[in-house]
Amino acid sequence: MVSKPHGGRLVRRLVAERTRERILGEQKEYPRVQIEHGRAIDLENIAHGVYSPLKGFLTSDDFESVLDHMRLSDDTPWTIPIVLDIKEKTFDEGDAILLYYDDLPIARMHVEEIYTYDKREFAVKVFKTDDPAHPGVARVMNMGDYLVGGEIELLNELPNPFAKYTLRPVETRVLFKERRWKTIVAFQTRNVPHLGHEYVQKAALTFVDGLFINPVLGRKKKGDYRDEVIIKAYETLFEHYYPKDAATLATVRYEMRYAGPREAVHHAIMRKNFGATHFIVGRDHAGVGDYYGPYEAWDMFSNFPDLGITPMFIRESFYCRKCGGMVNAKICPHDREFHIHISGTKLRKMIMTGEKPPEYMMRPEVFEVVRSFENPFVE
Repeated sequence: MVSKPHGGRLVRRLVAERTRERILGEQKEYPRVQIEHGRAIDLENIAHGVYSPLKGFLTSDDFESVLDHMRLSDDTPWTIPIVLDIKEKTFDEGDAILLYYDDLPIARMHVEEIYTYDKREFAVKVFKTDDPAHPGVARVMNMGDYLVGGEIELLNELPNPFAKYTLRPVETRVLFKERRWKTIVAFQTRNVPHLGHEYVQKAALTFVDGLFINPVLGRKKKGDYRDEVIIKAYETLFEHYYPKDAATLATVRYEMRYAGPREAVHHAIMRKNFGATHFIVGRDHAGVGDYYGPYEAWDMFSNFPDLGITPMFIRESFYCRKCGGMVNAKICPHDREFHIHISGTKLRKMIMTGEKPPEYMMRPEVFEVVRSFENPFVE
């Protein structure tokens, strides 16, 4: 059966239209707080249940419990602090405030608590380092000195250029039931698909009813593939190489933390809320640089026997000239001299220079889609 939402109930923090109009008509009566894009995306994910069971930003009890135990204060598994930071206190505990992004009122928040925190402790416990070169650490160190905890109500959606590809958890759950999928494996991606990805996805699909490809859209690093390129590449792959009744594609907006093992568990929880029963955990999942071991995220899942979604650990694949196809170390007996590993960096360089990758690296149809963009990479 489709997974139960994390915590047992799918959160929906959307106000009725009449209430929304009343709140927006009274905007001047509320303290006003500007938030950055990443926090606005967090708001949407809270409101639509992607972060169930959260109903708002963490209070201090939950924040400290997540840092120390990777669980909420009620013992529900939770590994990434979802917090709202402010630089100065311009309102009080007990107030209702409006959160704005680019002068658009996104949500009303009921302020339960305003509290201080140790930025270095936050960084070390979540990212296992306080190195400012780590993008997650850098973001934490640039946060405001106070955190605000409390429940939220969504007033407006962020502008979404990919709305036609966006499905919320309440919608994916209906879709999976309509397709009569009882077991669903989810795959998170920030990349254009190559044969290694396809191998892992289809290996997982062999054991379940349906495959849910869930690309992450949002702020990316320089050199990453642009969102529209990823979507078009997957559409092409689906058209030519995936059974239409066994795979589906929907996007989610999310700001990567690059927290490695902790974030891998968080990604699994998100897909559990979409209805997935299984989640593919990749090599160096959610990692950056050399901060985490290649399969460290796999070990992290052993801490959560009560997670409620089954991780699928499929080893990194490579092309074996002797086997004549994509394999992994568990099933290929041949020496390394016959192995060709697919390098994302090498693929990017080939695409930049217009060189067509070998078919054992990337489907020609996918390459043609990527090449059709004047610049497929984030600058």
